[in-house]
Amino acid sequence: QVQLKESGGGLVQAGGSLSLSCAASGLIFSINTMGWYRQAPGKQRELVARLIRGGSTNYADSVKGRFSISGDSAKNTADLQMNNLKPEDTAVYYCKASIRRWRAVTPDDYWGQGTQVTVSS
Repeated sequence: QVQLKESGGGLVQAGGSLSLSCAASGLIFSINTMGWYRQAPGKQRELVARLIRGGSTNYADSVKGRFSISGDSAKNTADLQMNNLKPEDTAVYYCKASIRRWRAVTPDDYWGQGTQVTVSS
């Protein structure tokens, strides 16, 4: 079984910073992508930032220049540093990874339980 464990998040004033961490564990053969999504009340879940195997990254336009994602392939982790936070960044943030387990032919998507980020104005 594969699990994603998230940490970080919380309450911060606008302009402040927070960091999120996600660690994957279990019988992992390879990780294709690993990153963060968010869902605000009444809105669809959206990509925030993700790491792609090989080293490239994707960011939502709304967070470019403010958020930075990094990872450690040896530890199967993905960290999101969020700077200059805005009230519109308030959401539940979810870690998501596309992971191929040992003896599996294809990868599966796994989600974390979510962590709340609240930015006050």
